[in-house]
Amino acid sequence: MDDMMKLQYQPGFGNDFETEALKGALPQGQNSPQDCAYGLYAEQLSGSPFTALRGQNERSWLYRIRPSVKHVGQFSKLDLPGWKSAPCLDDHDLTPTQLRWDPPPFPDGEVSFVEGMRTVTTAGDVNTQTGMAVHLFFASRSMTAESFFNADGELLIVPQQGRLLVFTEMGKLDVGPCEICLIPRGMKFRVEVIDGPARGYVCENYGAKFTLPERGPIGANCLANPRDFKTPVAAFEDVDEQHTVIMKWCGGLYASDIDHSPMDVVAWHGNYTPFKYDLRTFSPVNAVLFDHPDPSIFTVLTAPSESPGTGNIDFVIFPERWSVAEHTFRPPWYHMNIMSEFMGLIHGVYDAKEEGFVPGGMSLHNCMLPHGPDVDAFEKASTVDLKPHKLENTLAFMFETRFPQHLTSYAARLETLQDDYTDCWDGLEKRFNSEDAG
Repeated sequence: MDDMMKLQYQPGFGNDFETEALKGALPQGQNSPQDCAYGLYAEQLSGSPFTALRGQNERSWLYRIRPSVKHVGQFSKLDLPGWKSAPCLDDHDLTPTQLRWDPPPFPDGEVSFVEGMRTVTTAGDVNTQTGMAVHLFFASRSMTAESFFNADGELLIVPQQGRLLVFTEMGKLDVGPCEICLIPRGMKFRVEVIDGPARGYVCENYGAKFTLPERGPIGANCLANPRDFKTPVAAFEDVDEQHTVIMKWCGGLYASDIDHSPMDVVAWHGNYTPFKYDLRTFSPVNAVLFDHPDPSIFTVLTAPSESPGTGNIDFVIFPERWSVAEHTFRPPWYHMNIMSEFMGLIHGVYDAKEEGFVPGGMSLHNCMLPHGPDVDAFEKASTVDLKPHKLENTLAFMFETRFPQHLTSYAARLETLQDDYTDCWDGLEKRFNSEDAG
């Protein structure tokens, strides 16, 4: 699919792109809306208010076989109980504590990407467009003659196992482990399983769109570089057959049957687009002498809030990298944090938890709950010869938010919940020795 990834994207910074699947489908200096080539309809998809600042204004013009008003009919309520939205205060017995899970089992039977969605946490309020939800996705069958769009927020998809072909209105994205895919709010798409069964993580962002974090003193380079974000070229299908469109709106799921495929955008131009990003192209920076930088130095994307420097959501990764600092404790330190942290592991070993945190698993450290390296990681980091060391075969990530993350009953009752997780700190004995005082 690499030949379909020709465009480069800088999320949230107003870049404008154009692509057409049929030559001449895009108007050039269009003088009249009556002039759409091939008998296409012009339609604008807006991801921001019309009056947003130029650098924050997001919209794309779509030239399609039918306008979107023909892509939905009368909606009926759809029962998908695995998908929850905030506020969701499910009934379960777990008290606030540090939590960790082994990989959850696949649902029984074959499920599509939408059917196999299982919500783990919710935060904020979907109705006020603040906060987020964390889901697991399981997909053992491709979506056929069906598509989905989310009016509640954008979806950041993080595959952990198996490859997906994400066919959006604006083109196709081939996405697998170590890559991410973002689908904007309101954009129709379907997910086909290339190499399955597939599973992974999804962050549903109710708030301001994900964008690149400011680099500050880092300067012009490193972290996630704009050139590595890829948008699809236009691709369409002209299919007049039964099709089901599924919509998520204010926490509810609804289905509508139509007589054609809505994946009919022949050409488009604009900056409100889906994209993919290969996490292996992230360029980390780190301390090279002493001390320990905050984990925010590994932020790939951030969804800002109204408070400068405080994310509605931050998407952070812990990739392969060199550790070279002297006279310092190298793994993440013990801390309590106003942000609540959901972590997942895509592959390999996480340096602060070398045992018990496995690929496909997850952990939750909610706001102001203390956490940090386990006993073995602490002892190793306290005694190891501090030579330059490369952390290899590792890719963990974190969805963190300023809101408390409320656990769903699905997650609370998972058989893979580790009831002994907090035991990993039991061996942290008192080390204080007043005789060392001068």
